[in-house]
Amino acid sequence: MRSFTSPAELLDAIGEPFGPGRWHPVDQERVDLFADATDDHQWIHVDPARAAQGPFGATVAHGYLTLSLLPALVTELYRVDGVRMGVNYGLNRVRFPAPLRVGTRIRATARIAGVESVTGGLQVVTSVTVESEGGAKPVCVAETVSRLYFEEGK
Repeated sequence: MRSFTSPAELLDAIGEPFGPGRWHPVDQERVDLFADATDDHQWIHVDPARAAQGPFGATVAHGYLTLSLLPALVTELYRVDGVRMGVNYGLNRVRFPAPLRVGTRIRATARIAGVESVTGGLQVVTSVTVESEGGAKPVCVAETVSRLYFEEGK
């Protein structure tokens, strides 16, 4: 875990790699709950028997489920002290190069791709790669954009 104590330290860390983080399981229950939350019940996600005969040989997690885990995965890699509020501002680019088979574990690596001042804080672009255990290709590669607002005097 890398800890930053100032915006200047963030600027100095552009391009520095972080991670990998710890492994996190992705089980069928999590996938089913995500399917319920998003109304995406496609059989490749929620029907293990049918999916076993499908193109991936098992159920696979929704790409957007993997994407939704990025904040939790990245907070294991680095933190910025003195932040009173952080918000997800958006994404620049997202790809899902390989399927995430249910029952495998994932972890992330990241690097800070950019830092710039915005009114009242900083905008931080982080390149994140999520790998599955034993996978040859990443299951998600994304550039996240966050806005960080600091405590008074920071």
